[in-house]
Amino acid sequence: MKLLFLIVALMVLSTISFAQIKNSKTETLKVYGNCGMCKTKIEKAGTQKKLSKTVWNEETAMATITYDSKKTTANDILKNIALVGYDSDNFLAPDAVYENLHGCCQYERKAKPAATIAAPKVEPKDTHSGHNHGATPTTLTETKPVEAKQDVNQVQAIYDNYFAVKDALVKTDVKIAAEKATALLVSLNGIDMAKMKMDDHMAFMKAEKALQADAALISTTKDVAAQRDAFSNLSTNMVAFIKVTKASTPVYLQHCPMANDGKGADWLSKENVVKNPYYGSMMLGCGKVTETIK
Repeated sequence: MKLLFLIVALMVLSTISFAQIKNSKTETLKVYGNCGMCKTKIEKAGTQKKLSKTVWNEETAMATITYDSKKTTANDILKNIALVGYDSDNFLAPDAVYENLHGCCQYERKAKPAATIAAPKVEPKDTHSGHNHGATPTTLTETKPVEAKQDVNQVQAIYDNYFAVKDALVKTDVKIAAEKATALLVSLNGIDMAKMKMDDHMAFMKAEKALQADAALISTTKDVAAQRDAFSNLSTNMVAFIKVTKASTPVYLQHCPMANDGKGADWLSKENVVKNPYYGSMMLGCGKVTETIK
């Protein structure tokens, strides 16, 4: 009777947990693993309060992921799972993290050119104390993940469209700025992370949503002041992105101390000469070069 009560209670709690996720969407996806300890780690990495819930089946190696479709995606959740050591058909775990898994958790890896993810700091190997699997597990043959060759053109397209937005704002041309921001948004949405180097991949994941949001705002507003505010945020994230991904030619970080209500704002330029996108012809030369990014 007590066992029945416990099962019913767990079902109710599970139902409540799923009900708390708004705009819920559920997908069932392959996540590689072996054992009960894998299940615990996968489900913990794929579950965030009111945002996502992941249930992994040890027998089928299928993860049922329910998430708020307006705030995250299944891919975002699979990335989190990969970062704790578990491959999916979309993302590979960093080698160092996989190798740090206990022997019984080291599933057979599949060779595929999926997006690689930079390894976080690796904690000491889990000793699995009290985790009894009986006989010593057989060592599995590992197939190293394949990292695709960097596609420079797709990253260059982001740079080029950003500079085009900047040039339009220098001219205070709202229409052209919106058109170039639309092109920037297309290049951001078209990125294939499987074709990016590991560090570039991580830099893009960190900046992606912010860059998309600001590009979208510039592309849809007819207010040049609003475009320039969004461009300030866009530039902040572009600076972090370009310092990791590296342009093929030097890029100049420039600063206007008067922009942003006197708080100052940065932007990037292909030219060493200052042409201020925040004031245009009103104060075209206001600002200075603060750094050359090579």
